[in-house]
Amino acid sequence: MARIEYAPRVAEDYARIVAHLLAHDAAGIAERLEAIESAIDVLATSPELGRLVGDGQRELVIGKGPRGYLARYRYHADVDIVLVLALRAQREGRYRG
Repeated sequence: MARIEYAPRVAEDYARIVAHLLAHDAAGIAERLEAIESAIDVLATSPELGRLVGDGQRELVIGKGPRGYLARYRYHADVDIVLVLALRAQREGRYRG
């Protein structure tokens, strides 16, 4: 089973998503965050699940519509680690940074 690690900037991505949800009085914020975490946890047993997006990176599609998110990650098979690089809402134009 692969270990999942997060790049430091992913904390900023979570903060941005939460701030957006709070600003728009979205319902079920905790449940949305739990859904994101649950989807990312699947990568521990299926690290190559996400679609290839180039440069050895993959993208995991999480949910859809206003509850849709994308997690960009890289799987390091030699050490069996999934490194989550970025997180964004599907409706955002591109990854930050």
